[in-house]
Amino acid sequence: MISYLAHLPNADRKTVEKIHQQKQAWINQPKKGFLRYRDPWEGVKHLRTGTLELQADVVKIGRREDISPEDHQRVYALMRNFMPWRKGPFSVFDIDIDAEWQSQLKWNRLLPEIPNMKGKVIADIGCNNGYYMFRMAAHQPKFVLGFEPYVQHYFTFSALRSFAGLDNLAIDLLGIENLPLFPDCFDIIFCLGILYHRPSPIEALRDLQTALKPDGCLLIESQAIKNEQPLALFPEKTYAKVPGTWFVPTASCLHNWLARAGFKQIKCFCTHPMSSTEQRRTDWMTFESYQDFIDKNDPELTIEGYPAPWRVFFKAKK
Repeated sequence: MISYLAHLPNADRKTVEKIHQQKQAWINQPKKGFLRYRDPWEGVKHLRTGTLELQADVVKIGRREDISPEDHQRVYALMRNFMPWRKGPFSVFDIDIDAEWQSQLKWNRLLPEIPNMKGKVIADIGCNNGYYMFRMAAHQPKFVLGFEPYVQHYFTFSALRSFAGLDNLAIDLLGIENLPLFPDCFDIIFCLGILYHRPSPIEALRDLQTALKPDGCLLIESQAIKNEQPLALFPEKTYAKVPGTWFVPTASCLHNWLARAGFKQIKCFCTHPMSSTEQRRTDWMTFESYQDFIDKNDPELTIEGYPAPWRVFFKAKK
């Protein structure tokens, strides 16, 4: 049995284990893309540290003196191999990793609204490299499961969690569409920056509700457009150069989606415009970023001429 299923007694164990085995067989193939992440990790996966700092903005895992100079060079090469780093910041054995997103800003907006996490079973949907999961770990949850279908992020988190030795965090190559396999399983679900990538947002919200325990809490954050009306933008091809964007709602639209999906006690607790202060190129993410997605002559518009993105935060109960 997959070890994390011990924390999720209502899960469809047979189906989850079948998917898990298929995914593991897939990533264990001798493909160049998988070897790029897997092989360098094999050389350092024995490393552990007792030095953790998870409450500050920078997630710190280990110090340079915890490992040999040779292992430090191997870890540095591995961290560079995991580029581009989208979420952070991290410090790994004193290797400072400045990610594209200043994720601590989002976490600090969420933190006042998050229920007590101590002893809770939590899911992070689209967890990326696990930055938010490490921040959750500072609050003593019973268990946190990250859903992350992308191999790069899967291996990045796996390496970081292994170094940190945190047994109450786990990840699997699952997506939001797999949530119906986990009915009434989670006290709290985080769904950050995912919904606008789903072609059916109502179906996704219903899947989130299914996976929550009775009276469980959803923390959801989404890209949005600024407008008082309950509208959603449906871009022709791309939005801010991102092809996988379907519906970009206003705050009132997302409120209505949550209500019609069956959520209660719905609260919008934060809205703000995006900016290149929070999302930008760095030495650890050298590709295009926010400044390249916006009309250079009018910052109120995307490069396609759509309203520039905001972010909206909601809290809701099952």
